[in-house]
Formats: sequence, C-alpha cells, structure tokens
Amino acid sequence: MNFIFLGPPGAGKGTLAKEVAQAYGIPHISTGDIFRENIKNQTELGKKAKAIIDAGGLVSDEITIDLVKDRLSKDDTKNGYILDGFPRTIPQAEALATFAKIDSAVNFDIEDAAVVDRLGGRVCCKECGQMFHVKFNPPKVEGKCDKCGGELYTRDDDKTESIKHRLEVYRESTAPLIDFYKAKGNLVDVDAKPAPEKVLEEFKKKFPKK
Repeated sequence: MNFIFLGPPGAGKGTLAKEVAQAYGIPHISTGDIFRENIKNQTELGKKAKAIIDAGGLVSDEITIDLVKDRLSKDDTKNGYILDGFPRTIPQAEALATFAKIDSAVNFDIEDAAVVDRLGGRVCCKECGQMFHVKFNPPKVEGKCDKCGGELYTRDDDKTESIKHRLEVYRESTAPLIDFYKAKGNLVDVDAKPAPEKVLEEFKKKFPKK
C-alpha cells in the first residue's frame, strides 16, 4: 500500500510513520531524509539542492519532485511506502499523481489546542539533548535532566507563539491537500489525539495488512 501522511506539526506523524513502516515492512520516506541522503552522496540533484540551501534559498518544487520521483523508483518501494512531508502543496500533489499511485492519504486529525498542549510542554536538556514533557513525561527533578543532570529549557520552536505560527502556515499551505484527496476519494481520517500506541491500533484496523 502506498500512503501519504498528512497532519499538522505535533500530530505525531513522524513517530507513527516509523511504527507503521516497521509493522508493514515498507519504507518511511521523508523529504528531509531524501535531501540529506542526496547531499551526502553528492548526486546531481543533491548538489543542486545544496547550492540553493547554502545560499539561504528554498529548494524549488521541480527539484523536490525529481528527488521524490527518484526515491520512489528504488526497489524497496515495490510493496508500498509512506510519504511524510510530501506533497505539501496542490502543485506538488498534482505532479506526484503523474508518476505514483497513492492508495490512501491518511489525515492525522488533531485540534490546534491539543497540538499547543502537546508541543508547548516540551523541554530539552542543554547538555545532552534529551527531551521531556512537563505533563506527559516529566523529569524526576523539575528543570533537571534525568540522564545527565543538565539544565532543561524550552526551544524556540516549542514556544506557544511559534507553535501557533507553524499551525497557521500548515492550515494555509498544506491543509488544502485534505480537500484535494477527499475529492479523489482516497482520504482517510485517523484521530491523532490519543497516545501513539492507540493511534497505531486504529491505523491497523483501518488498513489491515494484506
């Protein structure tokens, strides 16, 4: 089965994609990983992307689409794959439709308030990078890392204003894809609010392994 994972930041798409990839024996393909791999291997597309990134620009749709197309041509995608972080816009989705058959676009549905609650409580160790959550996974001693005793802080990305801005960007650019795939008849909603293991359970019910 060929999946696209949609949903706002904080919906847990990345975590779930790894779990599904393992359970179903299909690759989890994220655009970030594709960029890193091509840049590291110094492919022609990787060189082009690196030059743009180094200059502080945004990699064009054309290069991103070519990178995804190249990745989907690899042998490990024959039994299916999960696309995470692509497509982000309607033009990308239309381009994808010219070279890939998507069985289901899975929309991990979660309210903005729940995302703010989930991401806003994250704290990170300044020394070792270990993550905690003040509500769901608190450190044993407030403000101190369990692992190394380092000081915990809130990253700029996890501050409420930043989260709200990322949600706005998502609603404007990526959310229209929900209507795009709904119109095609292959959108499936999954409630992303429960714990990851519950979300995986619901996913498995909706998509029984063949």
